[in-house]
Amino acid sequence: MRNLDLESWPRREHFNVFREWGYPHFNLCANVDLTSFYPAVKERDTSISIAIVYILSRAANEITEFRYRIRGEDVVEHDIVHASTTILIKDDIFTFCPMIYTPDFAEFAKNAEDCFKAVQETPSLEDPEDDNWLYMTAIPWVSFTSFMHPLDLDLVDSVPRFAWGKFFREGDDLLMPLSVQAHHALMDGIHMGRFYKRVQEYLDHPNYL
Repeated sequence: MRNLDLESWPRREHFNVFREWGYPHFNLCANVDLTSFYPAVKERDTSISIAIVYILSRAANEITEFRYRIRGEDVVEHDIVHASTTILIKDDIFTFCPMIYTPDFAEFAKNAEDCFKAVQETPSLEDPEDDNWLYMTAIPWVSFTSFMHPLDLDLVDSVPRFAWGKFFREGDDLLMPLSVQAHHALMDGIHMGRFYKRVQEYLDHPNYL
């Protein structure tokens, strides 16, 4: 992790403007194509949810802006960020499941499965202590066209948030809505565009599975 030199940071003016806003977050929702990805995951007999969390984590780690976090008057850049996702447990309630990101998919999937089992036995809504996380959730019942995550506006929260919805067919293609929410003081639409492009590349070429 390193502290950014805000005086030489090209977006220091944007940072100073947007960090003062009462609601400085922006959200983008777009469909991604699972046509090649879905059968590859099924052939491997692994969890589609874990595979999606892996792809989002991998793409986010490769784009610097998704590793920036605001700490007081400073901005830090994490070397690596991890996924904390919701999972549904008994009585139709959810719990958080922190998944440590590793580039190796088999290792990531094994750790994620262990996390699933652990939090089902001991559910928790405690946020991770550090800010080197990516918050994720699935809404598999709805092919939504927009999404908004809850935020505590009394706190400076610069952790990016992701949500994906119900898969649906459009001709021969299998699509999935994907929402990305981020702090505008740290990134712009161009960075989200790069993220979606990277995600789609991984979905189109699932040779890492």
